[in-house]
Amino acid sequence: MPDSLVFIVPGEPTQRTGGYLYDARVVTELRQWGIEVLVLGLEGRFPKPCTRARRAMDRCLGELPDGAAVVIDGLALGGLPELAEAHGPRLDLTALVHHPLADETGIEAAQAETFLASERRALAACRRVIVTSQFTARRLQALQLSAGDPFVVEPGVAPARPAPAASAMADGQDPTGAFKLLCVASLTPRKGHAVLFSALERLRQDNWQLSIVGSETRDPGHVQQLRQQLENSPMKHRIHWLGELDEQALERAYAAASLCVVPSLYEGYGMVVTEALARGLPLASTTGGALTDTVPDNCALKVEAGNVDALATALGAFLDDGRLRQRLCRAALARRKTLPSWPDAGRAFALALDS
Repeated sequence: MPDSLVFIVPGEPTQRTGGYLYDARVVTELRQWGIEVLVLGLEGRFPKPCTRARRAMDRCLGELPDGAAVVIDGLALGGLPELAEAHGPRLDLTALVHHPLADETGIEAAQAETFLASERRALAACRRVIVTSQFTARRLQALQLSAGDPFVVEPGVAPARPAPAASAMADGQDPTGAFKLLCVASLTPRKGHAVLFSALERLRQDNWQLSIVGSETRDPGHVQQLRQQLENSPMKHRIHWLGELDEQALERAYAAASLCVVPSLYEGYGMVVTEALARGLPLASTTGGALTDTVPDNCALKVEAGNVDALATALGAFLDDGRLRQRLCRAALARRKTLPSWPDAGRAFALALDS
């Protein structure tokens, strides 16, 4: 494996979304393996790169010595195939793909085709491709984005204490007060908040509260639409917008929760799933993308992505049925003991780099 490594991400490396947190934890583990890792955040706009982004990537790669080991996050790499092709022959390039760019929710068909052609060229210029789920590996091959088999390095999770509500429900008791629903996701269309709000409006129960965790600055226009959706809703007072939380505040949010809701239309993995399970929390989740694989059937109520009625039915069942809650929580508490660790992920990533 390399003695040193440059890890390139788009924008500020300390962003608290799933992809950036994955990158940061992998970097930490690679350093534990004795690899000197330099993390570089690129200026500019991605994945449709602006001139500033193009110059930043070209300058970054151009300043590296021949043979340097480089990992580039796919969000930065996929839109700049010409730079991967120009610098790839003299560098040891690794692409880290969280999900294909063309799978992003809301983009037009023409843009999706452009992304496919661009990402196909970019990945072909790399010596290896690492993905974060078996689903994404299959997806790359289905879209003919990868000539060979990608290396799969799934996220790990840090050990955590069981959420008090999960332990109580596993014993057949209801948590004190209203059921606390928690949704941790970037406030972007792909994460399905609009579907969740519509589903909640159809509930006849009022014994719940929802906490929304996620930055409101990533897609301000979408956040405005979500707030407008709730503007005249009688349930507006039961939904709490917590914004982007640091690690300690997020831990408190998980500890206060009764159920983790994952309404995503698509996920390349969905790290919130293992974060919730690490605390013994049951889930109400869609089957969008990798969630079909990564969400355990016995720990969750799983519904079709985008299906408002199905999600409303699942949430209503959780609120009404104590035996269902008990079964889900017992399964989630058992599952937390078998979850992969970040050292496991770091070792797998290091072995992939050594290929």
